Amino acid sequence: MNYQSIISIENLYKAWEEFICGKRQRKDVAIFSLNLSENIFDLHQDLLNKTYSHSDYQAFNISDPKPRNIHKASVRDRLLHHAIYRVLYPYFDKKFIHDSYSCRLNKGTHKALNRFRSFGYKISKNNTKTSWTLKCDMRKFFASIDHQILLNILTKYIEDKDTLNLLERVIESFNSSTEGKGLPLGNLTSQLLVNIYMNEFDHFVKHKLKIKYYIRYADDFVLLSPDKSGLTNTLGSMKVFLSEKLKLELHPSKVSIKTLVSGVDFLGWIHFPTHRILRTATKRRVLKNLKTNQSKETRASYLGLLKHGDTYKIREQFLDLKEVLK
Repeated sequence: MNYQSIISIENLYKAWEEFICGKRQRKDVAIFSLNLSENIFDLHQDLLNKTYSHSDYQAFNISDPKPRNIHKASVRDRLLHHAIYRVLYPYFDKKFIHDSYSCRLNKGTHKALNRFRSFGYKISKNNTKTSWTLKCDMRKFFASIDHQILLNILTKYIEDKDTLNLLERVIESFNSSTEGKGLPLGNLTSQLLVNIYMNEFDHFVKHKLKIKYYIRYADDFVLLSPDKSGLTNTLGSMKVFLSEKLKLELHPSKVSIKTLVSGVDFLGWIHFPTHRILRTATKRRVLKNLKTNQSKETRASYLGLLKHGDTYKIREQFLDLKEVLK
């Protein structure tokens, strides 16, 4: 992995092919593609001459389902993000723990859900013993990523100074409300960078705290144990590490220690020892979306989602369009 492999014409063209999937009809993409070869060559020359600078972001809000502030980079910059990702992801993915599931190939939400169920069976001895869960997520996660800490982490893994300088330009192209903090939700590189950042925490939990049953998806993570007091002690150690090493804070209203049998809210589902059901808020949102978008593709997508839990009644509703439109 080196700077030349990131900025090569070949890598930039491959990154473009990946970037334009599903975006060909967008105005800014179409304009860039009109002079594609020239634009890619100019980007390559700026990177080669070390004169590249990241442009400003376009900010807008979405509800997904909660309000989120998205920052969209220019097509030129997003092409570079893809080029960086293509080279860095295979290198760093090998360094991540098995049970990190966000934005990784052959991982994802469904794999995390199934892993949680498997852990539940093991901890409870096939539902014959009480099992406890510690569920947490971060306060203002993306906005709290500290640039200097992230750069220090990258320096541990990357020796090439030109690559580090390029990453520094990308990282410092954005600041949240606090100078020197924050990564934009809209960048492909942000997905990888937050995993690199949280990989420090993952290894602390697995290798220092010796937690066997731990799953993380972005800033949402859960631990399972037969010992409630052990989880309480672990929570204190995790808070200290996150604060001192990563300058992150757990969301106080989203930290809970409870038994698995009482139902654990994780990744949109409420998990019980023998089954899982869709979170009520998620169910309402799905029904609302179906009332405004009744396409076959939308219904098929939601039916695929619902197959991952105990949702027989709601699936029957979806299959009967008249029920959806009531």
